[in-house]
Amino acid sequence: MSQAAINILTLMTLLIVKHTIADFLLQTPYQYKNKGMYGHPGGLIHAGIHGILTLPAFLIAAPSTALAGAMIIGVEIVIHYHVDWIKENIVKWRGWTADQHKFWVALGIDQLAHYLTYIGIIAAILLY
Repeated sequence: MSQAAINILTLMTLLIVKHTIADFLLQTPYQYKNKGMYGHPGGLIHAGIHGILTLPAFLIAAPSTALAGAMIIGVEIVIHYHVDWIKENIVKWRGWTADQHKFWVALGIDQLAHYLTYIGIIAAILLY
């Protein structure tokens, strides 16, 4: 396997681990209860944590792209914030709860959008 392929797999792995940590281990009730209110500090803090935790992934897997990484991190924060905001508002608008299948579909699509963002980040690095 080429070094480039190893770097790509390493970065994707780090981003998935980072995502799990930020979304499921570090996310507080203050964050997840307020992500549906546009501009609320809870949602901004949550998206910011994602951005901050992305930096070590860049430094480990792609240290030569640190400047590009900083710009991409800003884009990730904006995308992550809005994906969460959209999902939260759809779930609230429809009245879906965790005991309904549609809630879990919405959560799954939310997670898919985040992972596709990571593929976009890796593509941007490869183009850089």
